[in-house]
Amino acid sequence: MTKEELIQHAFQALRHAYVPYSHYSVGAAVLTKDGTVIPGCNIENASYPAGVCAERCALHNAYAQGYQKDDIAALAVVTEGNTVAGPCGICRQVISELMHGDTPIYLANRREIRETTIDELVPMRFGPEDLA
Repeated sequence: MTKEELIQHAFQALRHAYVPYSHYSVGAAVLTKDGTVIPGCNIENASYPAGVCAERCALHNAYAQGYQKDDIAALAVVTEGNTVAGPCGICRQVISELMHGDTPIYLANRREIRETTIDELVPMRFGPEDLA
């Protein structure tokens, strides 16, 4: 699957976002090495911390289906915004634990695609190895 196809899956997921407060929809899609695409979208809540971002939704869905870090080939995160948006700090922390550091992450809106990795987004991240 091309990155453009994965990004289109993320835009399809974006349509399911529940954003009555921010009105800022985000979609995500995890591509597994067996070719499965697992969608996610942001879901807000009146108690703001109870909401979930699209990338965490997609990754949690992947893990709930039995996939693990070694199974993930790529992650796409999209918005309809004027700029390409990077993952928030909490999502960066979750991505850093649930994906390999060099796994491609595609950040996109309707006009631009940026390719990065969690190694680039969080160069000095805190992980399970730091708890030893």
